[in-house]
Amino acid sequence: MVSRPLVVCSLEAWDDVWRRNQFLIAGLLDRDPDLEVLFIEPSSDLLNEARLGRRPRMGAGLRTIPGPWADRLLALQPTKWFPRVFGPAADRLLRRAAVAAVRRLRWSDPLLWINDPGWAGLVDATGWPTVYDITDDWLRADRGEREHQRLVANEAELMRLASEVVVCSPELERVKGADRVVSLIPNAVDVQRFRTPRPRPADLPTGPVAVYAGTLHEDRLDVGLILATADALERVGHGHIVFVGPNALHPANSARLNDHQRVTLLGSRPHEQVPGYLQHGATLIVPHIVDAFTDSLDPIKLYEYLAVGRPVISTPVAGFRERAGDGLTVVQDAEFAAAVVKQVTEPGQARVNADVPDWSDRVSAMATVIDRLA
Repeated sequence: MVSRPLVVCSLEAWDDVWRRNQFLIAGLLDRDPDLEVLFIEPSSDLLNEARLGRRPRMGAGLRTIPGPWADRLLALQPTKWFPRVFGPAADRLLRRAAVAAVRRLRWSDPLLWINDPGWAGLVDATGWPTVYDITDDWLRADRGEREHQRLVANEAELMRLASEVVVCSPELERVKGADRVVSLIPNAVDVQRFRTPRPRPADLPTGPVAVYAGTLHEDRLDVGLILATADALERVGHGHIVFVGPNALHPANSARLNDHQRVTLLGSRPHEQVPGYLQHGATLIVPHIVDAFTDSLDPIKLYEYLAVGRPVISTPVAGFRERAGDGLTVVQDAEFAAAVVKQVTEPGQARVNADVPDWSDRVSAMATVIDRLA
């Protein structure tokens, strides 16, 4: 592998809730002791913080990420000074912050890995060889017209200028690969970590629980279906629905869930602790909306659920519907609540799924793409 510095523009921050970018980057750093990475996090949006009634905070700037790669892994959270409705100044200042950080690190010709399409202009501004890693088809998400047009323009620029395009799902491969060559690198799981037995977490409600692990997101979760399922559990007087992960829901939907006595929102937990929650679920659930946007996804939770081996109940969403079978039940919305109640009242046995992909395989695939880029 060519040890040129790598600048990663991510849709998420580097925190304790690990996602695709972090697993892949950690694996690349382990493989190559000379690799250096600058991880650019979502910017601190001063105006949006003020609009939400929160005290605006400046971005964290350039910092070292504690851990085994502390001398080779840095993060940058820039500050967004202006909203994009004011024109291109906001993105131009963000690009300047990224370039200034690279100069401060004395990197002359890094490679660029873009996951957040909002950074499309950085490719043209710098000429750095670029891989565009597509994990969600945001063109299919429900967004306002102005934001949608911005997403369309950014994606068109990235598809034109990026040397390599990586996608995580067969549907993204079909759609994005219609006009150019793309590489399919699906998600995976740290299989051994999820199969190592853990004690039952103390903050799980007593009794059987139906567990969901992942970010609570308006584009994915069917809040009405969750509440209908909680009502069904209430009628039998048995079981809880537990959510483990960051909450990105609208406050009104968060309140609807929090107000139900059969629903518990635990919030984020460090990725090392997530296996314990899944291992002690009577069932693992996926109450997702089925639409064009979710059809583009390759949910990491699919692999986590399979690695743990607990019974799974899912709506017919991409990834899960293709694996329907023994231990993984796919049902329509009308049958979802009854299936969860049955599994909570009559828990099934754990099973071992032999064909669960490990992140080490995906790291090797991404290393091959980056070698071509370099």
